[in-house]
Amino acid sequence: MNDVLLASLVALASAALLMVVTAFAARRLNRVAVVDVAWGLGFVLVALTSTVVGLTTDGDPVRRWIVLALVSTWGLRLAWHIRRRAVGHGEDPRYEALLGGPLDQVGLGLAVRKVFLVQGFAIWFISLPVQVGAVSDVWCWPIVVAGILLWTVGLLFETVGDAQLAAYKADPDRPKVMDRGLWRYTRHPNYFGDACIWWGVWLMAGLGSGWVAGLATVLAPVAMTYFLVFATGARLLEKTMMQREGYPAYAARTSMFFPLPPKG
Repeated sequence: MNDVLLASLVALASAALLMVVTAFAARRLNRVAVVDVAWGLGFVLVALTSTVVGLTTDGDPVRRWIVLALVSTWGLRLAWHIRRRAVGHGEDPRYEALLGGPLDQVGLGLAVRKVFLVQGFAIWFISLPVQVGAVSDVWCWPIVVAGILLWTVGLLFETVGDAQLAAYKADPDRPKVMDRGLWRYTRHPNYFGDACIWWGVWLMAGLGSGWVAGLATVLAPVAMTYFLVFATGARLLEKTMMQREGYPAYAARTSMFFPLPPKG
């Protein structure tokens, strides 16, 4: 229990420090959206610090390094993808709507309260299975393997979905709405992939450490799924997308989140 508490405190301090640095970067660049790049990096940092704490414990070393590798792969890929996509663009309209204006008008204090504190806490909370798994022994390896497989499915949905969307945007003869490949079966394959990844991490590092650890950390993937579907993900994006020509018809025949055969 002391090992878990130590890993959790170190993870909280790491997430807080990252958000402080990100807030200063946002003020210098006048863009709150830099926090989106820090989001993936925050999980990498927590996984790394938790692994360091785990080196002093009796936790399973093989599972510890697997979790670090998989979380780092996801987080670094996400940070790189968002950074590349943001080049040449200004502030994300979502953050201006949330804050009631651009950063230089509303002030850094409001952004800290509404964005940076919230995202820092979310990184710490969602990464609870990572923290527990770094200092715990493996209870059931088949569950860990199932988590690795689910994580792999999630990463495939993310990477393939992003690649298909990039190809669509580069096509001068593209249709008005992207409904090819994975996007034919779900309107948000990247968000679905994210959810699979974090349920996979929970299986590997949470439930894989025992049913008590699993129950204690199950709200972490639940929270991530909620963010992806309702809070800052699909539902919020849909408000804008529904104004585009052809998108309501696409939405009527295509599942929003879980991949399903299109209707009609």
